[in-house]
Amino acid sequence: MEIINDVNQMQQRCLAARQQGQRIAFVPTMGYLHAGHRSLLEEGRKRGDLLVLSIFVNPTQFGQGEDLDSYPRDLTRDSALAEAAGVDLLFAPEAQQMYPRGYATYVDVEGLTDTLCGRSRPGHFRGVTTVVTKLFTIVQPHLALFGCKDFQQLAVIRRMTVDLNLPVEIIGMPIVREADGLAMSSRNVYLSPQERSQALALVAALRLAGKLARGGESSAATIIKAVSERIVSEPDAQIDYIHICQKDTLEDQPVVGRDSVLLLAVKFGNTRLIDNTYLFEEV
Repeated sequence: MEIINDVNQMQQRCLAARQQGQRIAFVPTMGYLHAGHRSLLEEGRKRGDLLVLSIFVNPTQFGQGEDLDSYPRDLTRDSALAEAAGVDLLFAPEAQQMYPRGYATYVDVEGLTDTLCGRSRPGHFRGVTTVVTKLFTIVQPHLALFGCKDFQQLAVIRRMTVDLNLPVEIIGMPIVREADGLAMSSRNVYLSPQERSQALALVAALRLAGKLARGGESSAATIIKAVSERIVSEPDAQIDYIHICQKDTLEDQPVVGRDSVLLLAVKFGNTRLIDNTYLFEEV
């Protein structure tokens, strides 16, 4: 596995690979890899001739008071995991490389970013879409893989890719969960043992929502109320949002249907977790 830190070197390496007819599969991450990331890499290995992983904790998607400085980082550990997963190129730039002095260009996707995490974290998605556009320009991938746990992020990136005519196939991969059902996240390491136990309320709430919907309950308000009550029964839980949305537009759906997805964000202590489920699929 080759590790590259320089933007220009990475771009030239990938352009050369394309000219040689190699199909580039790309997995962009912020590092601290877990089994969810590994599932993306394994699928990318199947689909591409050249598997590229980026590790970059992107400062522009963190708001004031968020966990940019404390976000878990361990490049040595991640490099070993990446190599074991069959990564060919690991791109790990410094922030000064991605955002040099005088940087002034950003990418905004309107509409899809005005709700859910976009409402709770102003400017977050501008940072996401900007860095993903830059990474696509540098890596020149044929396809890029993202996890469906960040459901809104995936929808935003799909919209951006279509709107900007970017020649990249966007592949969403299923949520990977711990044995007890908690969605894997790099932020799970922040949870105290008590908070970790309480966070299982998210899984229980998603399962409850699906059970209600599959049992014939069609009122989104009724399902959201039941989900909220289950979550707030935990002493450290603070609900950010719970919404039932149409899967493509992310518009609220007062009446649930086959295209309904429940999305939520909840804090346990200082740790904010997100999760989601299609109401007619079992978690």
